[in-house]
Amino acid sequence: MIVGIGTDVVVISRMRSLYERWGDRLVHRILGEQERLVFAARLGRGSAGLARAVAYLAKRFAAKEAVGKALGCGLSAPMSLHALQVLNNSAGAPEPLAQKALAQYLKDRGLRIHLSLSDEQDVAQAFAIVETTA
Repeated sequence: MIVGIGTDVVVISRMRSLYERWGDRLVHRILGEQERLVFAARLGRGSAGLARAVAYLAKRFAAKEAVGKALGCGLSAPMSLHALQVLNNSAGAPEPLAQKALAQYLKDRGLRIHLSLSDEQDVAQAFAIVETTA
């Protein structure tokens, strides 16, 4: 049964401006450890890599916002920017990895998160569904 849905849209050029201003401080604020490794790998691919890295950052931020909305708590306990990492599985689909208190919250309530991420030109979008596993 669906418990909640959430969506978020991020303008990629705005995220790029924030990245140009704050650099790694912004990256560390939004991304978890494993996500930062992917970001760095994308960033290391020259000028085209910067665009791909910033789009990745925008999609991860949108995903975390969307999940917070689907849970009904926004970015407050148990949800936070570091409570959830979004990595891609072997097929390229986004896989949410709950951390710390969020992982326990989901387990205690029998909840599962589904995510869809997309970006096109200057917009990144995330759609999240939270369902019961029972």
